[in-house]
Amino acid sequence: MHVKELFDLSGRTAIVTGGGRGLGEQIAEGLAEAGANVVVCSRKDENCREVSERLQRLGVQSLAFKCDITNCDDIQYVVDKTVERFGKIDILVNNSGASWGAPVDEMPLEAFQKVLNVNVVGTFLMSQAVGKEMTKQKYGKIINIASVAGLKGSNPEYMDAIGYNTSKGGVITFTKDLAVKWGPRGIYVNAIAPGFFPTKMSSVLIEKGGDKMLERTPLRKFGTNNDLKGVALFLASSASDFVTGETIVVDGGTNAM
Repeated sequence: MHVKELFDLSGRTAIVTGGGRGLGEQIAEGLAEAGANVVVCSRKDENCREVSERLQRLGVQSLAFKCDITNCDDIQYVVDKTVERFGKIDILVNNSGASWGAPVDEMPLEAFQKVLNVNVVGTFLMSQAVGKEMTKQKYGKIINIASVAGLKGSNPEYMDAIGYNTSKGGVITFTKDLAVKWGPRGIYVNAIAPGFFPTKMSSVLIEKGGDKMLERTPLRKFGTNNDLKGVALFLASSASDFVTGETIVVDGGTNAM
């Protein structure tokens, strides 16, 4: 197979949660640029519609839905409508996430539980529902968006969010175990662990400790609007057909220090 064919997503269908802004929007755009039809969903319906309309201008088909990934009815609606329109689901990107900043001894229980519910339980529920369709097809690519925060502790001077770190560590382990469980079904499960990207979620952290973050980043820069596209495309395409259970770190070298 020619290398261009390995990365070609023409005719494939992807669902990207949290695709209405930030990293999810970037990934959705990258998959569409590679030829995939993309379903964008998040709690903000308006944002998803705007992204979906832009993706269609790239020459692919796209749908937009409001979806709370902790709500099973919302998830099933998105899955059903996607299959109704496209007949299959080839790619799932679990990107929707939440965070809450507070020192450990001041972290409200309900806040800690909310972060785990969205980041871990939501990823599980979405994977479970889409996985049923992928099992029928005997093929699928699931990409979970973790974080370098799930690989180690974070300096409380600029990031004090133990629920977020805990949840992303859970996503990484979930990725490994699901890859083992579903590999025999032809379903690939991998994760991406981004470092610091200027998004709405990270804006306060960067404003507070941006200089220190860059000092601990060998490449001395934050992620851009293009830095996740290639990795996501690799994991979504045939180019990664012998890769599963892995977490690819995209952080400018921070985790290497």
